[in-house]
Amino acid sequence: MPPVFAHGRLRLYLLKLLDEAPRHGYEVIRLLEERFQGLYAPSAGTVYPRLAKLEAEGLVTHATEGGRKVYSITEAGRAELADRGGELADLELEIRDSVTELAAEIRSEVRGAAGDLRREMRAAASASATQVTEDESWKVAKEELRKARHEWKEQARRAKDESRRAREEAQQARRQAKEAQDRAREEVQRIAGQLQEQFAKSGGVLGSLAGAWLGGGTQTAPAEPRTADADAAAGTAAANAAAADADQDPDWAADLTPTGDAGRDLDRLLDRFRDEVRDAARDRGVTAAQVAEARRHLAAARGRLETAFGTGR
Repeated sequence: MPPVFAHGRLRLYLLKLLDEAPRHGYEVIRLLEERFQGLYAPSAGTVYPRLAKLEAEGLVTHATEGGRKVYSITEAGRAELADRGGELADLELEIRDSVTELAAEIRSEVRGAAGDLRREMRAAASASATQVTEDESWKVAKEELRKARHEWKEQARRAKDESRRAREEAQQARRQAKEAQDRAREEVQRIAGQLQEQFAKSGGVLGSLAGAWLGGGTQTAPAEPRTADADAAAGTAAANAAAADADQDPDWAADLTPTGDAGRDLDRLLDRFRDEVRDAARDRGVTAAQVAEARRHLAAARGRLETAFGTGR
């Protein structure tokens, strides 16, 4: 096959295509294939290195759109294109000549293959002359030749369609892989954010409550040491203040509108109570003595509630 571009001419034609409009590498390859009427399509290994070299020389630039590089010609590239206008006109003529030569070569190959097939058919017809007449054999040979030509054209068309589909499927696979990676990254970030929020809200207080409630475990020492008497006094004062507040606030949780389901209403009250106690402990801090005092008050409250529900032991 004769060379399509002389040395340095592909570089000039790439500048011409980018001067027409910004394009990505695959589009440049497709346009070259169209300009040569499907008889020539440069590989990615031919086009992309030349685009990179043009960019390194400041003749083109690129921007990323949808994960692909879209190349545009620069003013320096247009200046070189203008300086080589005569050479570009010669290049257009060379391209037409190249297309003509490629088409002639393909036609020659087809004619050669058809000629070989025709000779084989004639030989087969001569060998079977005892069974069929010469006219009938020639008709069979011509029909076989017609079928062979049709099959050759159909195979060429299928090969071209499969090549195009393969390129499109590869592009789609790359897009889907990138979308899956982005979704996975967003999900990991969302879960990490939820964990950080939960630990920030309940980490310190829950650790202290668990240590004291499950058998009098020790608590990490606070920033300012306290005596046991001071802790007990503080816990008693906090509990008494909470009891006093409860007695003075008969409308506590009145904003929780009854749902008609008593069990559900009780769950909502318990959730409100737990949240308010946890928020108060988080905002003001909690000591082991305060947890012990809270445990005594909660035990008493539990007994009263069991009595109220008729489940007391």
